[in-house]
Amino acid sequence: MTWAPTAARSASHRLPSTSPWRRSAPGTILDVVEEAGISVLSSCQEGTCGTCETPVLEGDVDHRDSLLTPAEQATNDTMFICVSRAACPRLVLEL
Repeated sequence: MTWAPTAARSASHRLPSTSPWRRSAPGTILDVVEEAGISVLSSCQEGTCGTCETPVLEGDVDHRDSLLTPAEQATNDTMFICVSRAACPRLVLEL
């Protein structure tokens, strides 16, 4: 899945088994995934419960959650898609 780092930019999203799609409206990765019809567990939508933790296959993350330590954030191998964003042009997630 590819995600633009800021809401002001258009975002291209790609799931490993699907074609990319574009979204120009602001929103979270969780919003985009749900709009694509993919069921993902979520609860707080504030980055505090950990329910939407998602493995990162490729790319860098702008971590906005309050759960991961700085060391865990630096590995960029997981993210909370309700609040965190891409910090790169292409972000691929395992959903």
